[in-house]
Amino acid sequence: MATGRSMQLTRMTGEYLACAELCRRGFLATTFTGNVPEFDILAATRDFRSLFVEVKANASGDWMLDAEKFLDIEYNPKTRVQTIKGKLNLKDSKVIYVFVKVVGQGKDKFHILPVQDLQEIIFKDYSAYLKKHNGVRPKNPETMNTAILLKQLAGYRDNWQLLWDELKQGRERRR
Repeated sequence: MATGRSMQLTRMTGEYLACAELCRRGFLATTFTGNVPEFDILAATRDFRSLFVEVKANASGDWMLDAEKFLDIEYNPKTRVQTIKGKLNLKDSKVIYVFVKVVGQGKDKFHILPVQDLQEIIFKDYSAYLKKHNGVRPKNPETMNTAILLKQLAGYRDNWQLLWDELKQGRERRR
């Protein structure tokens, strides 16, 4: 089992790897080493356009996120039922997520997607999970943790062009 120290090292490695990739791709990028709750990296272009990047890194297993940051979930303590009331309004969010699978030098994997796409993945998966269990999470009914699987991110592998596309669109989402 991973220790706190190894988890911290993996998190930091992921942030620095993502930051280095952004620099390789023409951005001036800097990390905040966990000191900003909403994002991990600020990336800017030569003409001062910027993006906020949230990095999620792991070395094994799935990425764990809090579904409540993306969905409006109501929990009834009497029945222990969770009900999704809808998606939170993230339409104006300018955060790009980079999921890093820390494998080894030169073998690391990056998956890049806008927060709105991540929200949709979480909505579909969490809704299906609750439906399967009649709204009651089997092990811990109160938790709202959700797993992001590598296969869910397959279409976003090395999607670095998204960063430039977001800047060209003025960060408005296409639907």
